[in-house]
Amino acid sequence: MKIVITGSSGFIGFHTCIKFLEEGHQVHGIDNENNYYDVNLKKSRRGIIQKKYKTNFTFYKCDISSRDKINKLLDDINPDLIINLAAQAGVRHSLKFPEDYTKANIDGFLNILEYAKTSKSLKHLVYASTSSVYGGNKKMPFKESDDVGNPLQYYAVTKRANELMAKAYGNMYGIPSTGLRFFTVYGPWGRPDMALFKFTENILNNKEIDVFNNGNHKRDFTYVSDIVEGIFMASLDKNFYEIKKNNINNDSFGRVINIGRGKSESLEDFINEIEINLGIKAKKNYLPIQIGDVPKTHASITKLKKIGYKPRVSISKGVKEFVDWYLKFYR
Repeated sequence: MKIVITGSSGFIGFHTCIKFLEEGHQVHGIDNENNYYDVNLKKSRRGIIQKKYKTNFTFYKCDISSRDKINKLLDDINPDLIINLAAQAGVRHSLKFPEDYTKANIDGFLNILEYAKTSKSLKHLVYASTSSVYGGNKKMPFKESDDVGNPLQYYAVTKRANELMAKAYGNMYGIPSTGLRFFTVYGPWGRPDMALFKFTENILNNKEIDVFNNGNHKRDFTYVSDIVEGIFMASLDKNFYEIKKNNINNDSFGRVINIGRGKSESLEDFINEIEINLGIKAKKNYLPIQIGDVPKTHASITKLKKIGYKPRVSISKGVKEFVDWYLKFYR
């Protein structure tokens, strides 16, 4: 297939590109490579893909919020599948710069949908959502059918808006779309603003790590290879996307699926794995829960298991893989 992956220089986008290229698909990567975090890390990811997959990978520097540019680019590529991973990520950043999320997550995604409604070649639109849409929900595990009307920050609002936008465009124009609710993704080549990266960096530099909610956070930690496997299976689920376009108002046009490990684990246990792999005890600065934080996440993955998904990587193995990569890349 001819596949467009936006956010291709990002953490999940990088690993997703490699997966589809390894499976023999033609991948067109799109990324604006902005300076939200270290641009050199983004360029390093891209460089690895370009070096190893010269014939089947093409990169375009483009911001999806630029309608004219992204429409022309997608028209020229004429893809069978779009996987939209380009977004402004990060809960903390959304508290100070909400306008960044409107531009990337709302305006940018609208441009993708506007292209999709007229495309003759596009079979399936897949896009990143987040477990943050579950907000203040107490019932565990989080199921796709749960009410998601209680968001705790603007980042979650924009991703829930994506789900509703995709549903509306599916109902109006018959676009099969899948929103993937990611649960706490971690692993090699991860983002510097994420907990695992910051904890590792601070512990190595003999600095305190900030542990919010007094260490009582629990998360459905999901290793990046499991996330990518879920993306791959959901994206190529022919039983879903081969719905005839004239079957308007079919609920299937706008589905959402959780991708997690299906297990909620303690943040303290996660930190302990970092300490074991570094051979250094962390200096912990315990703090109250932050505004916008969710105390616990736990994914129901029954829906994705029906199409063959099986998470394989434990936090002990996953943290070791990250630490090994970090020490090699930065030290």
